[in-house]
Order: sequence, then structure tokens, then C-alpha cells
Amino acid sequence: MEIATERIAEKKLREFTQDVFLSIGCSKSDAELAADVLLKADLRGIDSHGVARLTGYVRLWDKKRINPTPQIKIIHETPSTATIDGDAGLGLVVAPFAMKIALEKAEKCGSGWIAIKNSNHFGIAGYHALMAVEKEMIGMAMTNASPLVTPTFSKERMLGTNPICYTFPAGEFPPIVVDMATSTAANGKLEVAKRKNQPIPNGWAQDVDGKPSVDPGVVTQGGSLLPLGGDRDHGSHKGYGLSASVDIFSAVLSGANYGPWAPPFVAYLNPLNNLPGDGLGHFLGAWRVDAFRPIEDYKKNIDQWIARFKVAERIDESQPVIIPGEPEYEAELINRVEGIPLVQSVKDDLNTLAVRFGIEAL
Repeated sequence: MEIATERIAEKKLREFTQDVFLSIGCSKSDAELAADVLLKADLRGIDSHGVARLTGYVRLWDKKRINPTPQIKIIHETPSTATIDGDAGLGLVVAPFAMKIALEKAEKCGSGWIAIKNSNHFGIAGYHALMAVEKEMIGMAMTNASPLVTPTFSKERMLGTNPICYTFPAGEFPPIVVDMATSTAANGKLEVAKRKNQPIPNGWAQDVDGKPSVDPGVVTQGGSLLPLGGDRDHGSHKGYGLSASVDIFSAVLSGANYGPWAPPFVAYLNPLNNLPGDGLGHFLGAWRVDAFRPIEDYKKNIDQWIARFKVAERIDESQPVIIPGEPEYEAELINRVEGIPLVQSVKDDLNTLAVRFGIEAL
């Protein structure tokens, strides 16, 4: 079933989003940065993590779970590493702050690694990892998230969708961007399917009893998402292992909350009692290419890699082989010109915020 969408000019949507963040007390620079992270998701066609999430951040602010004026600080440091306390700030602001430090350390040491605790949902991992590409470095970003995913053989929600992203600069081609959830699907994709009144594919989720479900609302009914692979026969133990690694890097290493204690993004669920850490955790990294070889030699080879994969023999001549990040890159080219598509339900939610904060509606 197709659902009606309306394209909103990037500038208009950006100003609206900034106004909402200003309304909850963010500084002008933080409001602009937070809006930029959300708009980047929408521009790249990742509408599950764009402005559709804006009402969620406001609800967390209402619950006093987001600090709009955080004092972000380094609490532990070596020449190539640091741990940062995000002071319960927007992850949309905390993560770029941390990535800048990772890049500074990489400039000096060849690589930089930052663990972050006491943060919140940081938008698309790709935004932060792509900051490295702007410096002709390789970037990495990961985060733990609301516990909605079961380990293999379980029906208890223990892990988040725990995305991980790698970005690789190229020469003549756009960068390679590997940005993925370690669950079979991100929770935002279920929200998109629910807005469109569409079933989800089999293998994405299970109900409260551990039985497969195609209902996009199954997680809100106590069900759970499945690790990448879906079930053991299709490799879910590998997705579980990836998700566990992200959780440990992001939270156990930083001092954030991990596993089932990770604070949920949805405001209607409160964090558990007796938490072992502080807020959500992220882990970011950057590598200087020339710490390994001359960058022009690298670019020559990465361009050759991309070009060769593009002409790999096809199963269906009408379906080209896709380079990771290519669909999102092409979507951004279109959406910057034609505007960002919003479904009516998202626009209605945003205009509810407009009424509440006295800002111009979309």
C-alpha cells in the first residue's frame, strides 16, 4: 500500500527543527548541530532516524531525561584515547563533540578512539563516521540502544539494535558507507511500516512468546526484534555477536548502561532501577589512511575496488550491484533539490510541536 508523502524544502525543515531544539533550551549552535544530524538522515533517505524522531526527543526532555545544556567533558585520556561524559545531553550533540576529539587524536597519533557514557540517542551512525571522511580518514561509529532485541534462543529483550558504521574515503567515487543495525531491522523500520499500515517481513521480529510475527506493532505489544540473521539457521548467532560487541565497546568500556539496563528511547518506558552505569554509550574511532600507506596509492586502489564491484556479473540485468552507501548518496542528491519527503502522520506530529512551542507550522 502506497502512502501519500509531501516534499518539504530542506531549508524550511531545517529551520523548523532548529526552532524545536531552541524551544527546549538548546543553545543556537547545539540546535543547529542537532538539526543537521536529523536532516542528514532524511536527506539520505533514512527517514526512520530523521525528523520523525523529533517528537521522541521532546518527550524525553519532558521526562527530564535529556539535558539541553550539557557540560560535555573528558573524564579519562591517553594520547590516542579518551572517555567522555555527555552529561545527559542530546546524543546528536555529544557524538559529534567526541568525534572531533577522535579526529584530533588521529591527526597526532594515527588513530583516535573515544568511548562515551551518559549520552542519548545519537541519530544515524553514518553522520559521525562521515566526519572522518571529510578529513580523508576512515571513520567508525557505534552505539548501544533501547533493549528491544533478543539474544539467539531467547525471548527476553536484552540488547539494542546497536548500529555500527564504517566509512571509507575514495578518490573519484563517493565514500563507501557501511551503516547498519546489528538486528535484522532497525526499530525505526517497524515504525515506518506501521505508519504505512504494512506488514513487516518474516524474520524481523517475534511476539512475546517468541513466535515469528509480521505485525509492525509487535514490539510495542511486548515482542522483540531479532538479531541480524533472524534465527540460528540463518546466522542469528553472528548478529547477536556483533550486537554484543557494540554493547561492550559502547557501554561496558565507557561506563554507560548496557544490555537490558540501557535506557529506552521511548518516553513511556522508564529506565530500570539500580542502573550499573550512566545513560547510553557510544564508541567512535578514526584512522589516518597515511598512517598505513600514501593516501594517493590507497585512493587508486579503493577506486579500482569500487569500479570492479560495480561491474560484477549481475543476476538480473535490471538490478545493478550496489556499493555500500550508494543508495543513500543518490537519495541525498535528489532530496536536496526536490525536498525531503514526509508522510502525513509525521507532518502532523511535527505540527503538534509547532502549536506547543509557538513556531511556524510546516
